Amino acid sequence: MVCGSLEIDILNSFWKLASENEDRDVSIQDVVDDMSANGIQRAYTTIKTVMDRLTVKSILVRYKSGKKFFYKAAMSKEEMALEAVKTTAENFFDGNYSDMIKFIEKKTQILTV
Repeated sequence: MVCGSLEIDILNSFWKLASENEDRDVSIQDVVDDMSANGIQRAYTTIKTVMDRLTVKSILVRYKSGKKFFYKAAMSKEEMALEAVKTTAENFFDGNYSDMIKFIEKKTQILTV
């Protein structure tokens, strides 16, 4: 599953908020406020649009309580990370995890020298 950088920023904010209290109902405004506190300024409507797209991708689930919409994660951060690793291995290394790990080790050494 491919996500853009704003989707990742929103998901990281969402997962952080949800991890603080698993029973918490997370709203769009909660995510906007958290992102703003971390220096990421986006309009409420932008965040709403992206969170709705994440529900279409089945990463978030949207539900209504009273007059307000809230979201729950359908995928954890770990599940998303594993999916990204699998996709990278399939797309760039013909599904060969050993080749991917060797590549990462080689490139990491070059970057740290």
